[in-house]
Amino acid sequence: MNKTAICFTSNGIEVIKKIKYECEKTGIKAPKAYVLMAEYKDDGEGFDKVNVTLNEWTKEHFTSGNALIFVGAMGIAVRAIAPFVRDKLVDCPVVVIDDKGQFVIPVLSGHVGGANKLSMTLSKLIGAVPVITTSTDAEGVFSVDQYATENRFIIANRDGIKKVSAKALEDKKITLSIKDYPPKEKVDVLVADDTDAEYSLLLKPKKYTVGIGMKKGKDRAAAEEFFLETLKKLELDVSDIYAFCTIDIKEDEEALIFLRDKYRIPLLTFDSKLLGKAEGEFSSSDFVKKTVGVGNVCERAAVLGAGAGSSLVMKKTANEGMTIAVAKRNIFVSRI
Repeated sequence: MNKTAICFTSNGIEVIKKIKYECEKTGIKAPKAYVLMAEYKDDGEGFDKVNVTLNEWTKEHFTSGNALIFVGAMGIAVRAIAPFVRDKLVDCPVVVIDDKGQFVIPVLSGHVGGANKLSMTLSKLIGAVPVITTSTDAEGVFSVDQYATENRFIIANRDGIKKVSAKALEDKKITLSIKDYPPKEKVDVLVADDTDAEYSLLLKPKKYTVGIGMKKGKDRAAAEEFFLETLKKLELDVSDIYAFCTIDIKEDEEALIFLRDKYRIPLLTFDSKLLGKAEGEFSSSDFVKKTVGVGNVCERAAVLGAGAGSSLVMKKTANEGMTIAVAKRNIFVSRI
């Protein structure tokens, strides 16, 4: 998760400096830092001065898949994000920290986007108090939307989240069933592709992996366009994708990191030896083999990421220095 922090006062600058220092000390990727102060003078501490309105800045960063950290008043953050809030299942996580660094408050996308977990991490780093207002977290009970996110399930009927959460808050037993063990009566949570069974919430496993190979330094907009065109061709939705997959030497490519963070899809990487052991019939390029040690990256990576029993539904397709292949997971053979 990329993190972006913005502040508006000298105290706020000190809070972000502390976050950056503690992140670097503990090996956590530090947030990119911005400051919106007319009188700010660059002190070499790695802050970018914002020269547009807060509304313009928020629009740019809210839509990029970042986690946004506002250091300042809650009201400033709420007004800034208000025009861009759409849906709890897709909005980026937003956290507010007061400019004394005393409290850390997740404001938006606490479970699905991970704002609650981020707030707990930031609190520990700077010695602040996390203020978690989500009912299931406050009561310490099962959170079904967090469960779905952590296990990479598609939430098929969002109204079911409230039903299951309400039952959990009443300290009632939550029942769960999966496809190969159909329930004899209505259950609270059902994990299945399609079903005739009765349930409160249906969670669908993500079925596809996208293997990607690319030359160094590819433009992220071009990579995104290629990815979305591939999904359109296969009549798939972004929510159907379980993971992006590639060779380990490409894990720091800006375009791949951009896709990972914007669409909240994990990036799985494999070394050339493991890719070479992938089972199946794959196309091969002598140039690619000479360059990275294996004749095909995208097809082999897609199959490895999809797991046992998987199969390619789209073989290697090339586009200006990039290749994509798509594999389908055998959900109930692969580990859920």
